Amino acid sequence: MKAMIMAAGLGTRLMPLTELTSKPTVPVANRPVMEHIVALLARHGVLDLAANLHYHPDEIRRHFGDGEAFGVRLRYVFELELSGTAGGVGRFREFLGDGTFLVMSGDSLTDIDLTALLAAHREHGGVCTMAVKSVDDPSLYGVVVHDDRDRVTGFQEKPRRAEARSNLCNCGIYVFEPRIFDYIPAGGFVDFAKDVFPAMMADDVPFHVWRVGSYWNDIGSLDVYRWGNFDALNGGVAVDLPGREVRPGIRIADGARIADDAVLAPPVLVGSGCLVEPGARLVGPVVLGDECRVAAGASIDRSIVWAGTSIGATATVRGSILGRRVLVGGRAQIGPDAVVGDGSQVAAGAVVDAGARVPAGSDVQAGPAGPAA
Repeated sequence: MKAMIMAAGLGTRLMPLTELTSKPTVPVANRPVMEHIVALLARHGVLDLAANLHYHPDEIRRHFGDGEAFGVRLRYVFELELSGTAGGVGRFREFLGDGTFLVMSGDSLTDIDLTALLAAHREHGGVCTMAVKSVDDPSLYGVVVHDDRDRVTGFQEKPRRAEARSNLCNCGIYVFEPRIFDYIPAGGFVDFAKDVFPAMMADDVPFHVWRVGSYWNDIGSLDVYRWGNFDALNGGVAVDLPGREVRPGIRIADGARIADDAVLAPPVLVGSGCLVEPGARLVGPVVLGDECRVAAGASIDRSIVWAGTSIGATATVRGSILGRRVLVGGRAQIGPDAVVGDGSQVAAGAVVDAGARVPAGSDVQAGPAGPAA
């Protein structure tokens, strides 16, 4: 079985976190979200993979290489210009076109039962089976309409609640037969929902929905990204977590050093090589990336901190997300609901207001003449 991972998106809704990183490499529980997708495919025996790249492509290539380290075989194609969801699949026509294959988004978090999805596809006997999920607010998603045999009859793109004809959203997870390539013209921008599926319906080509009963998260906003991490910590989604559980809800990766009087209130994940100094407090849910430093008396609660970030003495980080290699000075206050981009510096005593979005590489001072970070 082969699969194609859609990994070319821009991740604009996760700015400023995605200014310097691709959305598929945004970490969930200290591992790129696409790594969780690759692991899921491997668990279900899907080992021959392909991915289309566009935004920060080298980051994905460096992490995954040829896939051998992850137990799969992985190939890539680079899109100089985005070619759409279906156009990206079309670039792998020769690789995928010899049998039934899977397509998955590389920037969502899920523990979907792919084996059950494939079985349902074979039972339906159509050209495509798409995974759908019941949602509370259809206005946030592309909605799929179907008949009583689960055959797709229409789509609505982010309809008003009162006008929604379904509460099933498209999860961006598909099983296809090679015949799908008859509806994907070579070259140009081609979208499944806007181009391919309407053409199939016009030709009365059968394709079906399959309801996802397990976890699915599109990581479609900063809030949803935060909750995806917390769900991983709390066991709400079945993903492999790094490190070992030293006590219930506390996971510590290799090489981390934690002072005896530091306070860790679960759930907490501490990455490899971290230093948590005396009197520091990590009040969960907290994800601390690899090689982070939390200085004496600093406090982090309900937050996600990416790799290489340093939190100064007695600084506080509340309900926020800090990117890679952020330097937070002593006594600084961040949040709640703040997001600080990669490589930024927050000066000693500075305040990052609630709800602030700090671009990558910023220098946040304590005042007009505040001290340097």
